[in-house]
Amino acid sequence: MTADDNRQAKPARGEILPVLKRVIAENARDYLGLYVLAVVCLLAVAAATAAIPWVMPPLIDEVFYERRFDLVPWICGAVVAVFLVRGLASYGQTVLLARIGNNLVARYQKRIFDHLMRLGLDYYGSERSGRLAAQINENVLGIRDMLSMTLRSLAGDAVMLLALVGAMISLDPMLSLISLLIGPPLVFAVNAIMRRLRRVARQAVEVNARLVGAMQEATQGIAVVKAFTMEEQLSAKMAGLIAEAEGKANKIVKVSERVTPISELLAGFAVSGVIAYAAWRVTSAGIPPGSVFGFITALLLAYDPARRLARVQVGLERSLVNARMIYELLDADPGERDRPGAPALAVAGGEVRFDRVSFAYVPGQPVLHEVCFVAEAGRTTALVGGSGAGKSTLLSLLERFHSPSSGAILIDGQDIEGVSRASLRASLAYVSQQPYLFEGSVRDNIRYGRPGASDAEVEEAARLAYADDFVRRMPQGYDTPVGENGASLSGGQRQRLSIARAILRDAPILLLDEATSALDAQSEAAVQQALRAAMKGRTTIVIAHRLSTVADADRIVVLEGGCVVEEGTHAGLLADPAGAYARYHRFQGRASATAADGTKEGAA
Repeated sequence: MTADDNRQAKPARGEILPVLKRVIAENARDYLGLYVLAVVCLLAVAAATAAIPWVMPPLIDEVFYERRFDLVPWICGAVVAVFLVRGLASYGQTVLLARIGNNLVARYQKRIFDHLMRLGLDYYGSERSGRLAAQINENVLGIRDMLSMTLRSLAGDAVMLLALVGAMISLDPMLSLISLLIGPPLVFAVNAIMRRLRRVARQAVEVNARLVGAMQEATQGIAVVKAFTMEEQLSAKMAGLIAEAEGKANKIVKVSERVTPISELLAGFAVSGVIAYAAWRVTSAGIPPGSVFGFITALLLAYDPARRLARVQVGLERSLVNARMIYELLDADPGERDRPGAPALAVAGGEVRFDRVSFAYVPGQPVLHEVCFVAEAGRTTALVGGSGAGKSTLLSLLERFHSPSSGAILIDGQDIEGVSRASLRASLAYVSQQPYLFEGSVRDNIRYGRPGASDAEVEEAARLAYADDFVRRMPQGYDTPVGENGASLSGGQRQRLSIARAILRDAPILLLDEATSALDAQSEAAVQQALRAAMKGRTTIVIAHRLSTVADADRIVVLEGGCVVEEGTHAGLLADPAGAYARYHRFQGRASATAADGTKEGAA
């Protein structure tokens, strides 16, 4: 065992009870009635099973030994009644526990998703989405299994075993003592196996999460895979992960099933010892064999619940690993919290002021340095600069995806750190550089901008974004499914639907992060016209690399290295040939000319 393995195994030791208490505390009250019914059914199964050995003494001694055949109908009726009760009670407890378990899975899935929606972007920056989804799917069942195993073992197997042991002791105390000698070595063996299984189970969960996550990422990026002929590389990588997952799964089976041969061997010794002693006593003392047969019946019936109880801790250890990993996720600090009693943002004009804002993703490595500028209400402000200048970071801070290291961002004089996030984001409409569409129809994706919007408003937003024409040509029009992340649409079509979503939101502040970068020249011109109409009367902050798209902006802010180096209008900034904006403009002009010359040469 490695040092890392020891570190993984030690924290979990003795933690079944605390985790189980937490699961019960969170869920028991809501399922109390169903649990009571399930316990009644389990007790009925235990009582009916424990009654079977008591049928054997009168059957052997009275019917077969003393030939009292008049008792046969009564004994047969008793047997039928016992098995009927067992059958109905077993059916009832299985259905009830399945219903509880399925509802528990659904409850935790909803709870996890709600928690994921509250987590900040920092969490997702450190977690791969594919691995996270796989981990949730695999681990959520641990909560269900932990509760169902506990209930079955305590109210079912434990009660049944106690009843059968009571019957054994009543029928023959000495034989009971002989049979119970297998208990201590069985407990010792189970504890040794449990410690080994805990470590292997967590490793298996993590490997399976990596495997499913890698598969999901490969299918999502299939275009890149094929473009770079990565098929063989990824197949080799997946083969390694699959082999590792298979090995861990086989290891779990090998470790957990070690209980079976040990318990079978110990049970074999107990049964053979009971038979030998009973045979000696019957032959030497002439005692009727009915009680011996009844005892052996009770012993054989007690074997199954005893074996299940011997394995229950092994099963609980596996469920504990799953449950702990779910609670590690649920206990993650959401990060996005409003201050107590935070008021709603009240937007009048929509002026956005950045006041000496500094920010660092990693402590000691700032990406913004005391940025100051004002986006005037109802006007368009463009952020210009090279890659890494901090433009997108400014929009992230305005959305409160992160908080400034120092300084403040104010909307109409209100520090956004002091207002509720929901009211802030309701006042913003955002079009990202990478358009993202969700599962559902075209209409559904546009309506995410404002859930209460009517169909007519959705279609008007699409028309303003110059998306209406291509949507109506789709097989089902606005009800056409978009596929996974809009896989059935072109990049330009996805971007226009994203713009339609922002237009529908009808927020006082509009944020555009390279909103037309995925469009061809014709579509870009159309959408720019639509955006100009949408920007009227709104505070708009635009990020653009192509300076031609921001020439009409009321104010242009030029950033370099996380600092504001210039501000002004397009014409005013170009008037300073030594300025950064003029330098960018000349560079893009030369790049455009080179591209045009290349096109002419190719045509020639």
